[in-house]
Amino acid sequence: MRFSVDRLDHLVITCRNVEVSANWYERVLGMEREVFGPHDRLAMRFGGQKLNLRPATVTQDEWFSGDGAAPGAQDLCFIVTMQADQVAAHLRGVGVEVILGPAPKAGALGVLTSCYCRDPDGNLIEISTYGEASA
Repeated sequence: MRFSVDRLDHLVITCRNVEVSANWYERVLGMEREVFGPHDRLAMRFGGQKLNLRPATVTQDEWFSGDGAAPGAQDLCFIVTMQADQVAAHLRGVGVEVILGPAPKAGALGVLTSCYCRDPDGNLIEISTYGEASA
C-alpha cells in the first residue's frame, strides 16, 4: 500500500540550555511555549506545528530521538508573512546577527527570499517569505 505525507507536525531540536533556546524562539520568532508530556517537556508552537526542545543531557531512555541528536546540527527554514527586509530589520532590532540575506533561494513552492541567522545552539535558521524582498 502506498501512502503520502500530508505535512510536518513537529520537529525536535537538541539544546544545550532549553530555557535559553525557548526564550530565543519566543523573542526572535514569536513562538509560544507549551509544556507537554512526562517531565514537563517544553515545545515552541507556531502555526499548526511545534518545535520540541530536547535537552542535550537526556538519554535515549528519557527522550527517544535520532542517533545523531546534537546541539547545532539543524538547518531549519520558517516561512513568514512579512517582507524579507522587514525580517532583517526585526532580527537586527532584537540583537540577532543576519549572516546572509535577504537573498533569493529555492523553496518547496518556488523562489523565496531568505534571511539567515543562528539560534543560541548554532542551528542555522532561515526565515523566508514568498513575497518580495522589499516594499
